[in-house]
Amino acid sequence: MTIQVEKLSGGLTVATDRVEQAETVSLGAWVGVGTRHEPAEANGIAHLLEHMAFKGTERRSALDIAVEIEAVGGHLNAYTGRENTAFYAKVLAEDMPLALDVVADILQNPTFDAEELSRERAVVLQEIGQTNDTPDDIIFDHFQETAYPDQALGRPVLGRAEIISGLARDSLRGYMARHYRPPEMILAAAGKIDHEAFADLARRAFEGLTAEASGAAEPARYAGGEYRETRDLEQVHLLLGFDALGYLDPDYYALMVLSCLFGGGMSSRLFQEIREKRGLVYSVYSFVSAYRDGGLFGIYAGTGDSEVAELIPVVCDEIAKLSRDIAGPEVERAKAQLKAGILMSRESSAARCEQLAQQQLTFGRPLPVAEIVAKIEAVDTVRLQQLAGSVFRGRPTFAALGPIGRVEDYDRLAARLD
Repeated sequence: MTIQVEKLSGGLTVATDRVEQAETVSLGAWVGVGTRHEPAEANGIAHLLEHMAFKGTERRSALDIAVEIEAVGGHLNAYTGRENTAFYAKVLAEDMPLALDVVADILQNPTFDAEELSRERAVVLQEIGQTNDTPDDIIFDHFQETAYPDQALGRPVLGRAEIISGLARDSLRGYMARHYRPPEMILAAAGKIDHEAFADLARRAFEGLTAEASGAAEPARYAGGEYRETRDLEQVHLLLGFDALGYLDPDYYALMVLSCLFGGGMSSRLFQEIREKRGLVYSVYSFVSAYRDGGLFGIYAGTGDSEVAELIPVVCDEIAKLSRDIAGPEVERAKAQLKAGILMSRESSAARCEQLAQQQLTFGRPLPVAEIVAKIEAVDTVRLQQLAGSVFRGRPTFAALGPIGRVEDYDRLAARLD
């Protein structure tokens, strides 16, 4: 067994995955807090905090943080999601103590310097502006908010410009103090790593964290509905989605197989019927967005103004076919794609580190690869047809952006799915 997990006395979970042939270590801290843990008046604070963690600590300036990691040929990065935030690094194995020290420092000792905060607000506002100018990005924010209206899970990860502009240092400090606590954090590493040495360093590096747990996020409440926005664009960007399953649902892997079969590659139904046979799109695919207590099954397509009237009925017809007719060979092909993706990712220390942390946060334990593969293998045609009939029966979420004059109305679209 290459994986070892232990909980330190302060409540921090340390997990490692040793890869014998590796020469590098990927490590990071995953915090079980993200956009869905924000109050409405502070939407975007988790993302801004992620940015500010790199802008100086009591021991290091923003330049020091960048230089120390890059001086040993490593890299340091972070991301914010709807349910967690991650700060991670990849370095040569002998530089693991340095990388761990930097990650621990930025998570416990940020100064939130006023000048740096002012500059970073401007950077985040530029990021928001860039997303607003990218239709195949911003359509997903509108889709998410339509699926989960008036709740944190539906708000944009980047936040809203008017809120970001007003977030103060005290707000960032307060949010970090409430949520960045050992019970909600996983410190993970993968590659050429010795678990005992890593855990011993972690005990000393994270001794400043308090152990109390923070409050839980509000439950997900799917609603569905529609969002439409006319823009002067070359393409109409469309998203159609449905209430689906969370990570913890026994049918989660069946849903992943269904998505792969339906729109997960060049051999998928959507790609073959809509792009290859009809030439209606350049890009079309399906996806699953899963959370702890729910999720979405979605379909994205970008098409021309003259093709959109034909596209929507074809997508709805393909959805209807799923609950009536699924062939054994396409099920096996989809399962093979998922299994191959999982096994190929094992060749990357960064992917192994990410998987280990995410599994520990979500399931409370690492999932053996054999267990995941067995769950995928257990999926059969009958269950997929039942699942398709269940998922696509609910109220849809629909978002359209671009020259939408020929996009049919929501009620007619919903009627096609009955």
